[in-house]
Amino acid sequence: MTPLPDELALLRGPLLRRLQGFEVRPRPGGPAVLRRAAVALVVLDEGPGAQVRGLPVPPQWSARPAVLLTRRAATLRRHANQWALPGGAMDEGEAAEAAALRELHEETGLALAPEAVLGRLDDYVTRSGYAITPVVVWGGAVPALAPNPQEVASVHRIRLQELMRDDAPILNRIPQSEHPVLRMPVGASWIAAPTAAILYQFREVGLAGRDTRVAHFEQPVFAWK
Repeated sequence: MTPLPDELALLRGPLLRRLQGFEVRPRPGGPAVLRRAAVALVVLDEGPGAQVRGLPVPPQWSARPAVLLTRRAATLRRHANQWALPGGAMDEGEAAEAAALRELHEETGLALAPEAVLGRLDDYVTRSGYAITPVVVWGGAVPALAPNPQEVASVHRIRLQELMRDDAPILNRIPQSEHPVLRMPVGASWIAAPTAAILYQFREVGLAGRDTRVAHFEQPVFAWK
């Protein structure tokens, strides 16, 4: 079905109300000393879909609502080539919202004002020692992005419809943990936690209006380091 031209704009109000009415749970346990990080979950138009640094932007443009994801650069020391939300470690005394917007700009070239922040989701503690604060940000209609090649191999606008698939989430058991590993299917591939856990909670809270918690879901072993 062809979406209405204002489909993206109509999403902002309900999304804001659901996030503001959600009781966020900060840092669900874990070690006493954790490194703090923030990620930006940006809602924007689907645009050209995927965009790779140095290649021309496809002429086709979609106004359907989407979220922004990146593929981390192959040269990074940790979590190379993995799917990620734009983000990184918080500076001393820096608020999660400020850190998420700063990292978003550094990684993708997208500069948004503090007023673009819609709310937060639950903190997620990773096996690699980070307590991640997801910050939901309204991007709206966004022109071509400028991914930083030192950090980002490509940027992808994933249609929100993908998050609502009947086969999501994918839960698997591993011998190393009592909790199931959570993955989110995208196209013919999938995204692993922690990014998948954040996307799943966004789907449940922001899009479906359900107070679903995800802190207990496990990450695949390859993401533990």
